[in-house]
Amino acid sequence: MDLLNKDETLDDLQLKGIKIIQKENAFRFGIDAVLLANFPKIKKNMRVIDLCTGTGIVPFIVAGKTEAATITGIEIQEEFVEMANRSVKLNNLEDRMNFIHGDLKDIKLLKSMEKANVVTVNPPYKLCNNGIVNPNDKLAIARHEVCCTLEDVIIAARVLLKDNGRFYMIHRPERLADILCIMRKHKIEPKVIKMIHPNSKKAPNIVLIEGQRDGGAFLKFEPPLYVYNDEGGFTEEIDKIYGRDK
Repeated sequence: MDLLNKDETLDDLQLKGIKIIQKENAFRFGIDAVLLANFPKIKKNMRVIDLCTGTGIVPFIVAGKTEAATITGIEIQEEFVEMANRSVKLNNLEDRMNFIHGDLKDIKLLKSMEKANVVTVNPPYKLCNNGIVNPNDKLAIARHEVCCTLEDVIIAARVLLKDNGRFYMIHRPERLADILCIMRKHKIEPKVIKMIHPNSKKAPNIVLIEGQRDGGAFLKFEPPLYVYNDEGGFTEEIDKIYGRDK
């Protein structure tokens, strides 16, 4: 297949036949991206923008599970953008999807784009103040705040969202105070929080957050989600998210 390079794999999302190209030995999507892609409330004909899109996993799941009119991914690493656009061609989704090589701190670029009903983001989780991080390391860029901070991400979402548009982010619970303070500072009001636990006996290690541009103050906690049951297998909710309904 001419759309696939030698060091790449073609992975079946088991979702309406959609397949995604990934590097064999580089950053590959995990459960965080799947949880994020299933969290937003996306109605027919909405416009969706995904920040820090990487290989495009969130946009491809959104394309398979919703009737969003257009889905755009923004990514700073050009290699991933080129790969994601090949995945678009492979799946014949050119009429709905595209990926842009750009820096989410480039406000001029963001303002040139059509505003979105929904902005999603799976940002780098780790602060860069605990040791040296190689700024050219692809994994470091995905995991550490090398190229953008949490505040950069929220400012970008503010610029890209329509009035009352919705912002959806996945992050770590230990950053929750920072997240809520920065969201409110930039007038994206926190509306929903959902904690993700490894199992019923462990503290949450992932948090999903929904915010609304210029929304009113009212915060709701959804029931927690447990990844594994007491027997060590995936819970029914996780199986349902992955489309493995029993």
